[in-house]
Amino acid sequence: MHDAQAPAADASGLLCYCRAGFEPELAAELGERAAAAGQHGYAATGRGSGYVRFLAPGADGAALSRALPWRSLVFARQKLRLLATLDGIDTSDRVTPILAALATQAGATAPAFGALVVEHPDSDAARPLAGLARALGNALRPALRKAGLLAAKDEPRRPRLHVCLLAGNHLLLAVADPADASAWPMGVPRLRLHRDAPSRSALKLDEAFQTLLDDDERTRLLRAGMTAADLGAAPGGWTWVLQRAGLHVTSVDNGPLRQHVLDAGGVEHLREDGFRWQPPRALDWMVCDMVEQPRRVASRMATWFREGWCRQAVFNLKLPMKKRWLETSLCLELFAREAGRPLELRARQLYHDREEITVLALPARGGQAGHSAAGR
Repeated sequence: MHDAQAPAADASGLLCYCRAGFEPELAAELGERAAAAGQHGYAATGRGSGYVRFLAPGADGAALSRALPWRSLVFARQKLRLLATLDGIDTSDRVTPILAALATQAGATAPAFGALVVEHPDSDAARPLAGLARALGNALRPALRKAGLLAAKDEPRRPRLHVCLLAGNHLLLAVADPADASAWPMGVPRLRLHRDAPSRSALKLDEAFQTLLDDDERTRLLRAGMTAADLGAAPGGWTWVLQRAGLHVTSVDNGPLRQHVLDAGGVEHLREDGFRWQPPRALDWMVCDMVEQPRRVASRMATWFREGWCRQAVFNLKLPMKKRWLETSLCLELFAREAGRPLELRARQLYHDREEITVLALPARGGQAGHSAAGR
């Protein structure tokens, strides 16, 4: 066991959070994307842990981070650059070894960090650490400021220090580039289900718009008076989100919509098969959360773009139980190939997703096709 002054273990690499149970998918994604970028390392994780460390001993951690931009990752809720691993520390004094480890990491510019986040992975094993995380944050914040490592008040544009608690005596130190990481602790947006929402699925589309679009894009692309189709709409959760944004929505489903959604106006309900229906004129948006085979959904969504039926779309791909990263890659490639026009794809497994990912498709900037996964 290390004492309070023990040096930190080498931790060159990345720390990424994910949905518990999807660690193998994130590990596979990081490994494949890193290799494609000419960066080599290995993933260290455990099933159900809610995080993956992608380690590259001796490598330039900053270069590795640049090669794997957070916006391009599908299964990562958060991406941080590892600074140090502290294991077996004295639980009566966690602050001292943290300060000692950071003293060797701080850059020439002081303060080194604009904000502090003390958190834990989103897993069953780590959730009991929430109280300790709050207490450690309260103790560490003034100590960091006294040492000149933390700004006197939050400076959101400066690098952000993250302390990830894995156990009472085991923690990871990492840093976030605000332009290349989620702004939310643990990468989880704090959304509440509105009492008028027809179903919890409304949170998925709400999160998609909050996460996959930036502020300027939401202002430009979700304007009152725009038109949209919701395929497989019943009971109306996604229709309701579009309706609240002021869009005129055609909701396509043989099943019923909640009556208060119809009563609020701006919604036409067509009792048809959402997988076969096509609009009589081009729409601004198409959204789809139907339960179908993911490649079949990807192909049908591509048809909407190839035929010019919509300008933007959000759709979910329900993933199989095995080889989910492979299926994700195949579906995104199939969609891009069959759409027949330059598009920008942003894909992410959202917090409110389960065995699925959410894809946003937009016209490509400058006419060049590309793939990323934008987020806040």
